[in-house]
Amino acid sequence: MITSRAFAGRRYAVLGLARSGLASVEALVASGAGVTAWDDREDARDEAMALNADIGDPLAVDLIGFAGVVVSPGVPLNRHPIAAHAREAHVPVIGDVELFAEARADLPPHKVVGITGTNGKSTVTALIHHMLESAGVPSLMGGNIGLPILSRDPLPEGGVYVLELSSYQLDLSYSLACDIAVLTNITPDHLDRYDGFEGYAASKARLFSLQHRDQVAIVAIDDDPSKMIASRVNHRLHRVSAKDIDPVDQMRWPALQGPHNAQNAVCAIAVCRVLGLDDEQIERGLTTYNALPHRMELVGEVAGARWFNDSKATNAASAAPALAAFPPAPDQRLHWIAGGQAKGDGLAACRPWFGHVKRAYLIGEAMEPFAAEIGDACPVDRAGDLATAVAHAAAAAAPGDIILLSPACASFDQFKDYEQRGDVFRGLVRALGA
Repeated sequence: MITSRAFAGRRYAVLGLARSGLASVEALVASGAGVTAWDDREDARDEAMALNADIGDPLAVDLIGFAGVVVSPGVPLNRHPIAAHAREAHVPVIGDVELFAEARADLPPHKVVGITGTNGKSTVTALIHHMLESAGVPSLMGGNIGLPILSRDPLPEGGVYVLELSSYQLDLSYSLACDIAVLTNITPDHLDRYDGFEGYAASKARLFSLQHRDQVAIVAIDDDPSKMIASRVNHRLHRVSAKDIDPVDQMRWPALQGPHNAQNAVCAIAVCRVLGLDDEQIERGLTTYNALPHRMELVGEVAGARWFNDSKATNAASAAPALAAFPPAPDQRLHWIAGGQAKGDGLAACRPWFGHVKRAYLIGEAMEPFAAEIGDACPVDRAGDLATAVAHAAAAAAPGDIILLSPACASFDQFKDYEQRGDVFRGLVRALGA
């Protein structure tokens, strides 16, 4: 794990003992810190106690003198009482990424790349990590992806930590100065946690305000809010765009099709060039990259039709690029499975690509509103649930067609999360013979 002398002799409270919370407890205790930990779940408290943490609810503890309250990114600071309680004691509310930032001085010399944005940040993170590893550069993924960063062993000298950073994690960070910071795009999301879209965008922009003047900012300027943030960066800045990618080049990268992946690729290429990779190393990484689960993941081929799992597309802005990736060739070939628990933005972002869709199969709570919004733009099948949608699409698909699960919705009406939805989809497709 990652430990630091910076924590020794200090006391921390840890609220929330899921993976990152328990990793924080373990790293702090191993560093010589005192820890008071709490979770509503008794089994989680037992795990923290086994790591030699004291058990106590930070809301009931006098926090004066504590070095920090470590919370899960899932704790809504705009509503949770821990924010006011910590503020009264003049104690910062931080996350595990901030602990990593404070531990960096004790690590072998390294670089940190931080990636944020509404969509694409997981793919950009995984792609950069893959390109570095394929070029022989020691690399770790962390932050909002993979294992908690504090639970990983430190990289050797010359390593690169590649961190996916949600707005929530940035809200909990104060000293994370990334050597290279990346913004993929910004569209409205998570507005229940912020004072409107402006507050959400300001949270993303925070990544650049934490940098030093000699560090590098990379901003994809394909949307106006990102352009505005780029205009306010006053240190080393690289502006990139999906338009920078030659479609002929992109055809060589099987797991990076569609305009959204052109943007993901151009961000990753810019990072790797700053880190010193040459064109041959970059091209090798792009051609050998495999898509993350639930992100335009090719599940298989059945009777000449290809099935893609894009369950991670939980809003219309993230589903739209997937629709754009499959234009008629020459006729419509795309069977689109969509629906679930709508986030309130409807299908406006998808509307320009309705003409790509041969038939839409709608499920979940959003079935009727989505059907009304699609209107007569394409045929609609009110399937109701995922199993029915898959069965109907399989019966209708012809060789050369594409069946795409890209729901433009959250999953919570019928599934635990988008991952379970994607896993169920994958199982249904494979049962067809993929």
